[in-house]
Amino acid sequence: MTKRPGQDELLEKVVGRTGVVPEVAAAVVDAFLDEIYQSIKQGQPVTLRNFGSFYARPARDSWVFKFAPSQKWRAMLGWSSTYTGEL
Repeated sequence: MTKRPGQDELLEKVVGRTGVVPEVAAAVVDAFLDEIYQSIKQGQPVTLRNFGSFYARPARDSWVFKFAPSQKWRAMLGWSSTYTGEL
């Protein structure tokens, strides 16, 4: 079974790619995720280029959370896609 990276491992990768100190990387990632949460909570969809779209919609007695992957992700997963770039 493949080990899935957790938040600490992802933050280490962000630090390695950007060169910022770990505390700054953690603050930026936390703020980024919170902004996505706040937008969806207010009923606003969030689209991240080359990643996908997040949104929530009311359904009967609760809410349904949806994620629609970008064409790049669809191509990587072997789903029908029009994406022709590098994976």
